[in-house]
Amino acid sequence: MLVQQQKIQFSSYSDLYDLIVPKENLLRKINDLIDFSFIYDELLNKYCLNNGRNAESPVKMFKYLLLKSIYSVSDVDVVERSRYDMSFKYFLDMAPEDDVINPSSLTKFRKLRLKDTDLLNLLIGKTVTIAIDKGIIKSRSIIVDATHTLSRSNPFSSIEVLRERSRLVRKTVYQFDENFKSKMPVKNTENDLNKELAYCRELEKCIEDEPSISEIPAVKEKLNLLRETAEDTDEQLTFSKDTDAKIGHKSADSSFFGYKTHLAMSEERIITAAVVTSGEKGDGPELPKLLQMSQDNGMEVETIIGDSAYSGKENLKIASEQDIKIVAKLNPSITQGCRKEKDQFDYNKDADRFVCPAGHLAIRKAHQNRKNVGKNQADVYYFDVEKCKVCPLREGCYKDGAKSKTYSVSIKSELHQEQMAFQESDYYKEKSKHRYKIEAKNSELKNVHGYKRATSYGIENMQMQGALAIFAVNLKRILKLI
Repeated sequence: MLVQQQKIQFSSYSDLYDLIVPKENLLRKINDLIDFSFIYDELLNKYCLNNGRNAESPVKMFKYLLLKSIYSVSDVDVVERSRYDMSFKYFLDMAPEDDVINPSSLTKFRKLRLKDTDLLNLLIGKTVTIAIDKGIIKSRSIIVDATHTLSRSNPFSSIEVLRERSRLVRKTVYQFDENFKSKMPVKNTENDLNKELAYCRELEKCIEDEPSISEIPAVKEKLNLLRETAEDTDEQLTFSKDTDAKIGHKSADSSFFGYKTHLAMSEERIITAAVVTSGEKGDGPELPKLLQMSQDNGMEVETIIGDSAYSGKENLKIASEQDIKIVAKLNPSITQGCRKEKDQFDYNKDADRFVCPAGHLAIRKAHQNRKNVGKNQADVYYFDVEKCKVCPLREGCYKDGAKSKTYSVSIKSELHQEQMAFQESDYYKEKSKHRYKIEAKNSELKNVHGYKRATSYGIENMQMQGALAIFAVNLKRILKLI
């Protein structure tokens, strides 16, 4: 049962806060800056109002999560610190002598109360409203970029999973017959998937030839798991506990496993919108969402500042319709041409390659002059046909028996010609100088607020982590500008 929002209770010790928590304290400033009752109103429908035990105040529970993000500590540590840190107690609206919650309550709060809540946009919208009301945001530009966050779970390649499966088979066999070690085939020590598969097949045959061992239920279970894994390795799968995380590319030779957070930020360094996706998603396609969310949160946008990933044909068209300038270097490879939406591939500006709808990165790029087409030129991207052969999306994309799979793009629209001319203007050159600001914001999120790695599994938890981290950096920025 949820009672009315709690405030600091009357206590003979409350005067201690005036002595111990100075006016310059960050948490006191945040409490003075923002009325957290909007959290109570937002989560009211997640509680029963007339049945059961009294629940902890949702505002108090939310503040615990905010403290975790500000100070990058665990559930246990944030609760323990609130036991003795008077600034924490003050921030949490506790009396000095009040006891703390059980850390497990924070897990329940996240899973039961914050589930299905658009916390990310709610918190960003709240801080942008405060910044606008206080006259902090005066610019009419947003700077856009994406930052990656590593999954909490490390990915494992097919060869690593095969080795783990075969190890479990051997271990189970030895539990019943240690002397069987002498009959086992020699393990593969090279980083060669085909040799590992050959070893697994040899291991299977070795054990199956001994019915006294292979018919033992525990051994049969592990053997079937190994056989199933071996059959699934043709597609070079990546296995992980975090099923929402995907492999993204920071460059042609560098990749990561996790998520991307696509950000829009004002020139005053207040984040105005954010979208969390899996790691393989391109940056450019998220621009319309970031623009719309920024506008919905109260921003007047006349200019969008970003890198070449955002200068795609569709983005230029959307911006042109709203008389918005895009300060992003035009890249010939970014246009999707006249292909239908289902046939479009995403451009990854870090790797300077296109990514197919299945998430595979092009392995090679070649420049080609098109004859008899005037000045038009094309860039041709080549994909790994071995992956195309087993891709679940190959129908209509890859023709059986084809020796290559390519994707080509060219410049041919008036929008691009206009953008090329705009790139030479003084306005473009002046506004482009502001792009560095979002790189610093990404660094703050990662190095100060623990955004380098996800703290939980799944994209919903990643969105929650992003919401709290961005809320924290926006509040700190607002206080600094005030």
